Amino acid sequence: MNTVLVVDDDPEIRDVIHVYLRNEGYHVLEAADGLEALSIIQTTPVHLVILDVMMPRMDGIKACMKIREISSTPIIMLSAKEEDIDKITGLTTGADDYMVKPFNPLELLARVKAQLRRQSLIGKEEFHSLIILKDLVIDKAKHAVTLKGNPISLTPLEFSILELLATHPGQVFSSEKIYESVWKEPYGYSDNTVMVHIRNLREKIEDRPREPKYIKTVWGVGYKIE
Repeated sequence: MNTVLVVDDDPEIRDVIHVYLRNEGYHVLEAADGLEALSIIQTTPVHLVILDVMMPRMDGIKACMKIREISSTPIIMLSAKEEDIDKITGLTTGADDYMVKPFNPLELLARVKAQLRRQSLIGKEEFHSLIILKDLVIDKAKHAVTLKGNPISLTPLEFSILELLATHPGQVFSSEKIYESVWKEPYGYSDNTVMVHIRNLREKIEDRPREPKYIKTVWGVGYKIE
């Protein structure tokens, strides 16, 4: 069940939004200002925030900026202001959508559904961009590698070799195939470039490079990751 946080200093507006969201099966939390909203987000998983702009203690613009420092959850901003500059300010501080008061609750509900659907698709893409090999995690989208939670600094070519092997587990790649796939040019038969890069990779990701558990050598054939 998705949790939606409704942030508005007007309890009647919160009640109306709460009823519509609850009737659609959402779990709804409420906050009366930005500070209260931040406290909730820091302690409770929230899938979307509906955030009023004009509020006491901490307004929606400041709250949006603070939320973006700790969370990428979608934010729909609400405001009685209709000037374009206010919309631009809201969106550039990190909001994903903007509605002007008074608003149609059914339209707000449609926008909530659209944002949650979009976030779900992004989450799936991020999940599929990860390759997890024991303690080694390869993030294809971010071109990042971590080992036991610690970031590993790889050159672009080292990353490309590791990604090639990891996305084809069990498949043996010859030095020629690796070179042509990564360097995008014909392989030189006396060239030991691939071997050097494999050795450098092992130095960075293997506990014992001479007894690798990730990048295996298939003698006379090439390299693979199981």
